[in-house]
Amino acid sequence: MSLTLEDANKIARERLDSLVMERDDEDYASVSALIGKNHAYIQQYIKRGVPKKLQDKDLRKIASHFEVDIEFLDTIKIMNTSPLTEGLEATAPLDEYVLINVYDIEAAAGAGSVVDSQVIGDRLAFKRSWIKSSSSATNDNLIVISVSGDSMVPTLMDGDHILVDLNETHVRRDGIYVIRYDDMLQVKRVSIHPVDKTYTVKSDNPLYESWSNCTPGTIDVLGRVIWMGRKI
Repeated sequence: MSLTLEDANKIARERLDSLVMERDDEDYASVSALIGKNHAYIQQYIKRGVPKKLQDKDLRKIASHFEVDIEFLDTIKIMNTSPLTEGLEATAPLDEYVLINVYDIEAAAGAGSVVDSQVIGDRLAFKRSWIKSSSSATNDNLIVISVSGDSMVPTLMDGDHILVDLNETHVRRDGIYVIRYDDMLQVKRVSIHPVDKTYTVKSDNPLYESWSNCTPGTIDVLGRVIWMGRKI
């Protein structure tokens, strides 16, 4: 399934939104100021799609600031290197893709490990080049699970699929992680204090409580979320 320009524009906006939301010291206004625009510029781009595409010089500056490849935010690059595809035989040779196991998060919750060989429900195909640029994990250390509940709304919705890098079991940077708490798998935003290295674990939905000053040993981190997919 090829992405349309509209699809790619939407993905670019969502990716930038995720980068901003992952940083406690950033907001739409600060990113607007970074590229010399008025305070509402990035909010209008993300929420309303105006402008439809950021200028290349602005994309380069934002990508450098957030330490990501420009391809992560560039609409045209997204169209040409979409990580997820259907109808593989029609778009590229099969060896350009890797198949990642999809697990049932409910079946995995409370188990002794994050996954069990009996709960593989499907497999999703991702571009090999995209995987390589996004993670150093081997295919065996990447899994897809589904999100249950509304604690991460609006970033993640009930039923969304997320790709989890199981290599990242230590929080070295702020992001969205899968953790085990009270024998339940949960998807939470985890940030690390720059001085004492304690964690703050929070939900994007303000109706849910956050946990602050958590020491690394008290949080069982299973992996970092590096991609999400949603049905329309």
